[in-house]
Amino acid sequence: MDQQYSAFVAIVGRPNAGKSSLLNTMLGQKVAIVSDKPQTTRTRIMGVLTDGAYQFVFIDTPGFHKPRTALGENMIKAVGNGMDDVDVCLLVADCTREISPIEEELMARFRQKKLPAILVLNKIDLLERKEDMMGRIARYCERFDFAAVVPVCAKNGDGVEAVKQEIMPFAAEGVHMFDADTLTDQPERVLAAERIREKLLRLLDREIPHGIAVVTERFSQRPDSDVLDIDATIFCEKASHKGIIIGKGGATLKRAASMARADLEAFFGCRVNLQCWVKVKEDWRNREGLIHTFGLDA
Repeated sequence: MDQQYSAFVAIVGRPNAGKSSLLNTMLGQKVAIVSDKPQTTRTRIMGVLTDGAYQFVFIDTPGFHKPRTALGENMIKAVGNGMDDVDVCLLVADCTREISPIEEELMARFRQKKLPAILVLNKIDLLERKEDMMGRIARYCERFDFAAVVPVCAKNGDGVEAVKQEIMPFAAEGVHMFDADTLTDQPERVLAAERIREKLLRLLDREIPHGIAVVTERFSQRPDSDVLDIDATIFCEKASHKGIIIGKGGATLKRAASMARADLEAFFGCRVNLQCWVKVKEDWRNREGLIHTFGLDA
């Protein structure tokens, strides 16, 4: 057998830095949903990239933030857990913004855990003055001895190949942990639920999206058919939110379901019959039992 190499890589950073976009671009497939809303990612998501002799196992984590709910506390635990037993961390930072206490805290954790880290400065397409980035790189490197600094645009893929090259030296020789065609550890039911939540995040404003959880109740292929039946329940925290999610004449829910259906048909490669319902679970983000039921505990 030819030599094989593997690296476990944690992806960390503040909310909306582009962590999930980076993961999806590196994998060439969307396994983590993305939106412009903070805290879109709620749990650890594993993505596997096998490239010849190398296998990279990425652990995408929620955006590091100051938690205000029990769900938020679980999300912060997920960040810490995601940094355990990895070979290297990717600190994904928005190159248009200065260092925040969030990045300071993450760099302190690198030091505490004696973890090597690569600084990935994302959103270079939004930087008006390229020379500003040199100053930011210098300020980051004053605070932590990064193994490498890579400017990228996760959305269009600029610089992403360079990130992969910088990870390679941290890969250890040994048999790959996963089959070459493994993409993620996310069950298909979870992937479906997350696609629905992503569309709601994009369609809804203010605080409502943060109070939404989606659970796939049925996920079954029809016998002798290419139709996949998916039933999903959307949980929200207030009766008033239920009305907003459904929309006038059901318009918002229908639009979200239609967008999710198209996404799911492209991902699964078959026709999808998607049915969605909305239910209220008061203050579920502070109820550990419901957080566990929804699969959102750390």
